[in-house]
Amino acid sequence: MSVSLNHDDDDACMLRMQGGDRHAFDEIVARHQSALIGFFIRHLRDAQLAEDLTQETLLRVFNQSWDYLPRGSFRGWMFRIARNLLIDSTRRRSHDALVRAIKCSGATEDDDGLARIMGEETAPLDRADQQEIVRLVDAVLPELPDDQRSTFILYHYMALSLPEIADATECNLPTCKSRLRLAREKLREKLLDRGVTDPGLPEED
Repeated sequence: MSVSLNHDDDDACMLRMQGGDRHAFDEIVARHQSALIGFFIRHLRDAQLAEDLTQETLLRVFNQSWDYLPRGSFRGWMFRIARNLLIDSTRRRSHDALVRAIKCSGATEDDDGLARIMGEETAPLDRADQQEIVRLVDAVLPELPDDQRSTFILYHYMALSLPEIADATECNLPTCKSRLRLAREKLREKLLDRGVTDPGLPEED
């Protein structure tokens, strides 16, 4: 079953939730649960913790539904909740989960993430080589500063727009653009160290 990601649909669901329609929450879960799991997995490399934080995020979306204003910014609002939970969870852990060795591949979004990372105009490459680049990107992401990593993941893997990411990370748009640019530059440097001379990361948006 395909799930629409239309912003108007999200706002309509939130308005129905505010009116007491519990089925509307089920639609929000169906539409965004997979993206939230992917967001947490790429940060934490822990599938079980990713699922737990996803459920906590969705619970907060439900409990805080009255705080949401239907202005077409639902994903930014939801990922702000997710990011705050991520920060809180990381602080509670006995060691830094963001720089641990990869414990799970997080491969469920590789195909979509691959297309966004490589860009529409990249010259055709062998599919196996492209997937290897995605695996290398996943491996070096934990080495980026938190804000740059979150911006890169939200943009390339979650397909949020830059204004949505600015909302989610509570920064202005120029700062958001700068973080994305710096993340790409640092990833290129780290991939170059690993022998990847042209990862296909877009230069600008």
